[in-house]
Amino acid sequence: MDIARHVAELILPSLGDMGYELVRVQFTGTTRRTLQIMAERTDRGAMTVEDCAEISRAASALLDVDDPIAGQYVLEVSSPGLDRPLTRVEDFARFAGFAAKLETVMPVSGRKRFSGRIVGLNDAGAVVLASEESGEVIVPFSNVARAKLMLTDDLIKAAEKEQG
Repeated sequence: MDIARHVAELILPSLGDMGYELVRVQFTGTTRRTLQIMAERTDRGAMTVEDCAEISRAASALLDVDDPIAGQYVLEVSSPGLDRPLTRVEDFARFAGFAAKLETVMPVSGRKRFSGRIVGLNDAGAVVLASEESGEVIVPFSNVARAKLMLTDDLIKAAEKEQG
């Protein structure tokens, strides 16, 4: 099991109990190794510095006990931001109507990179993206390598409206 998945499984129950959802865990670097934990509030409120500090303290305690990473590393805790990564199948339903970039593991119609408006999920749970270049593209979630929202005026307006 890779380090990111192990850390995610380790911290997920505590984050849920604290009122947060895990968006992504990444472990990067060779000389400056970094463990990045990206989370959001379950009530969809704005993440604060205090929220990140609370997650950092809880994750640090769990990591100190389990010790899944040998040697030194930097722990970074952050919110996903407006142009957030789309890492869970439910993210594609939640952000339907917004522009996104998507990269696949295996080519779809001869391509691996797409950008367009998220239509949502089809009945089989596959991601549906309306792309100007190639029309409607259907990508099984298991074939999504990376995806993220694109920063647009629509996204900014929706975020401002959500924050009140």
